[in-house]
Amino acid sequence: MGAREFDIIVYGASGYTGRLVAEYLASEYGGDATLKWAVAGRSAAKLKEVMAQIGAPASVPVIAADASDPASIKAMAARAKCVITTVGPYQLYGEPLVAACAETGTDYVDLCGEPNWMRAMIDKYEAAAKKSGARIVFSCGFDSIPFDLGVWRTQEEAKKEFGAPCLEIKGRVRAMKGKFSGGTAASLKATMAAAFKDPSVIELLKSPFALTPGFIGAEQPSMSKPTLDEATGVWLAPFVMAPINTKNVHRSNFLMGCPYGRDFRYSEMMMTGKGEQGEAIAKAVASDTTLMSEDAPKPGEGPTREERETGFYDILFIGETARGEKIRTHCKGDKDPGYGSTSKMIAESAITLVRDARETKGGVWTPAAAMAAPLSKRLQAKAGLTFGRE
Repeated sequence: MGAREFDIIVYGASGYTGRLVAEYLASEYGGDATLKWAVAGRSAAKLKEVMAQIGAPASVPVIAADASDPASIKAMAARAKCVITTVGPYQLYGEPLVAACAETGTDYVDLCGEPNWMRAMIDKYEAAAKKSGARIVFSCGFDSIPFDLGVWRTQEEAKKEFGAPCLEIKGRVRAMKGKFSGGTAASLKATMAAAFKDPSVIELLKSPFALTPGFIGAEQPSMSKPTLDEATGVWLAPFVMAPINTKNVHRSNFLMGCPYGRDFRYSEMMMTGKGEQGEAIAKAVASDTTLMSEDAPKPGEGPTREERETGFYDILFIGETARGEKIRTHCKGDKDPGYGSTSKMIAESAITLVRDARETKGGVWTPAAAMAAPLSKRLQAKAGLTFGRE
């Protein structure tokens, strides 16, 4: 990558989540003259209005670019070291930017939780990204950074303590306060529509190894039904983000050369409590179809600032080695997962690529495989995440 005008461009900055990303950069890095960033979207006038509302420096450039005009997308990508995109559903609007970044050698981060589209982009653009040096990193928000990096940290701790990785890790959402984003709901609906048109998408969605071309690991634990965890007496419910998070965790293992082992097993569920009440909550969660209903949040909608600020999440990771040694770790976030924390995570992912992970080669990556150590350090220092032992 040659000299670029900007370190980072936030594409979609006039949308709900993109605005939060721009606001975070303005508040945390507005005084950092060494970080050159800009915002982009369909309407320059709207972008200027948003930038004034969030109190961003007037010096932040505004760029007009539209997914329906690939030339404008390519021109934008060529000006940056890294593009942050919050414009989804990605299977409807994302490919022109992935193609442009892969061609121009521009790094790319998004919030994608659409594995059918991600696999298509891997198949179509990974070779070009490797050739140009572009690092394409999907899923740099709540799906899937806390889980992807949480598993990586658990394995690092296990190797230090036991001299071996965990054969199995159980991710358990212990507590969470916040709303899922309208973008998540729209992405889910777009994925279901794609599956209806193409039945092969259903098989991809069902496979934990959909994002590991040429590699199929061990049979994975079931996560589809409420279940009682006999070891703790706690009821577990299916977790809505598990279908994408588990795929990203297995892709991280695949990309890093299987340091977790070729037979590594990973599951993700939500803890709902003990006894009859825990069972009732687990069954209610399992039957909840809100994200697919007309009542689901719409793209551009989101919680108030107070709701974002008072949100949080707490994820427990329970690991066990092949010899039966056990370890427990956690990842916690200090804002609501879908917006407050996600906007910080994707911003710091882009900064990590630009400043700290220059040794990572071009290709299509996961957060852990591309930049686990420096990203986890940044997230703890700047973005309100904590990783620790239990």
